[in-house]
Amino acid sequence: MDNGRRKAITTLGGGLAVVGLLGTLSLRDAVAATGRRPPLKLDAKGKVIHQPLPYVPLDPDQVAERAYHNYYRGDCMYGMFGSFIEALAEKVGGVYNTYPTTVTRYGAGGVMGWGTLCGAANGAAMAIYLVSKHPAPLIDEIFNYYQQTPLPNFRPRDAKYQIVPSVAGSTLCHVSVSEWCKKSGDKSFSPQRAERCAHLVASVTRKTVELLNAQAAGTFKAAFPIPADVQRCRSCHGQGGMLENTRGKMACLACHEDKAKNHP
Repeated sequence: MDNGRRKAITTLGGGLAVVGLLGTLSLRDAVAATGRRPPLKLDAKGKVIHQPLPYVPLDPDQVAERAYHNYYRGDCMYGMFGSFIEALAEKVGGVYNTYPTTVTRYGAGGVMGWGTLCGAANGAAMAIYLVSKHPAPLIDEIFNYYQQTPLPNFRPRDAKYQIVPSVAGSTLCHVSVSEWCKKSGDKSFSPQRAERCAHLVASVTRKTVELLNAQAAGTFKAAFPIPADVQRCRSCHGQGGMLENTRGKMACLACHEDKAKNHP
């Protein structure tokens, strides 16, 4: 890019300049000229290359305590991810000091109350992908941990209620909450359920930090593989299977209970 074009972009300034010139200038050149962010790195296929931010080991319990309180400030995804970023801001600084954590408010209640992916799991995946050079095995681990483990298993110091754990059998907010209501006898819009989700966020946050710490130390080993029943389903319905009509790794029987017996 020549100096004349670079000067023209700089003088226009701000995000509007970038947007207005995209028709004649690549996004890469535009952001490079304005200093908004480093140019994206692409592989040979034109795919964006993952570039993790710096990570230093954190105290799992301390971040979990923070996550419990942040749940009440911004709900589940924010409680997890915002606490993670705050801890790194204190340890590392730099980009973490200004990271826009409030964007994760969208994840509340399984994405704006839709009951899809649990905000704690959503935030965990985002946190892992942000800092890990090899995020896929850790995301697999935290999701399988979430759906197979009796949760919550972390009790904050300032807990308001005694919360019974339950096994979600799914990463979906809808299923997770319903299974807990069935186990506890409490209502889904009760203060006890809110406290349960606060404990859950803290539990998932602690596990996420433990996984990242282990990977950073070179000691990570997966302990929660994809369950055998899911593998059986995938052998027929997944890639290369006879039907090949679905995608995913999530537990199947939480939603397809009718297929538990005499299937296929």
